[in-house]
Amino acid sequence: MTHAAPASRTPVATKLAAPVLGGIVYGLWAAAIGRDAGPITGWNALLGVVSAIAFAAVSYGIHTLVVPRLRREARALAWTAFTGIAFGFLYSLTDASVLKSAGLACVVAAGVFAVVFYRYYTTEN
Repeated sequence: MTHAAPASRTPVATKLAAPVLGGIVYGLWAAAIGRDAGPITGWNALLGVVSAIAFAAVSYGIHTLVVPRLRREARALAWTAFTGIAFGFLYSLTDASVLKSAGLACVVAAGVFAVVFYRYYTTEN
């Protein structure tokens, strides 16, 4: 009789580490861009905290809820959309035009799609 392999029992702390660290970096980056070499204000701090929480929550949600249920093409598209939106938001904080922010976000997202799709394509059974 064959038995199924035991399910991966990754601790919750390990699953939270990457989204939390990414959120902290993203929040600090957003706050620094919003500060624009001026004094640190409450709005800059609030922007950083809200950005960090949003980034970490969406990243964790995609990683745990969305990605395991999708095929490799859709997984790559999920991470592509997340990365494009996250980059586009950060770039828009620099007072760049909407078209430039969207254009660069699409370029970054295309690169992420190529890398992530290749990774899923070569590691999926």
